[in-house]
Amino acid sequence: MVILSRLGLSETFIRFGIVGVLGFFWDTGTVYALRPFINLYLAGTCGFLVAATANWAVNRLWTYRHHTHAAAHVQWARFMTANAIGFVFNRGVFFTLISKFFSNTAGTDIFHAQPVLAIAAGSISGLCFNYFLSKRFVFS
Repeated sequence: MVILSRLGLSETFIRFGIVGVLGFFWDTGTVYALRPFINLYLAGTCGFLVAATANWAVNRLWTYRHHTHAAAHVQWARFMTANAIGFVFNRGVFFTLISKFFSNTAGTDIFHAQPVLAIAAGSISGLCFNYFLSKRFVFS
């Protein structure tokens, strides 16, 4: 964390990013666990909800541990509301990439076959929105 801090990144952003990486794993695990039973669009939505809830809890306990917190259910609702914008970017990228539009030269759909790639792209696209809104409206 010290090296990233020297690059001008705040400790809060670094912690938020670390939690985001954990969220990527929760999201991916959920998508892969549900994939045999439901379509990827629904699995991706469930994955986002699981990851967002887990991220909220870890951010509350670790990233923003020194802040005064609202009641857990109120803060969770704020977090989910604030992250709705990040959701549009995150899952928008995910849904676009897993659509049949993107195929390789052999005619197979890379992102449908390996949804982890679409999850990663979506997670990166939502990171800045989620951090700003969380810092400003949820954990302030």
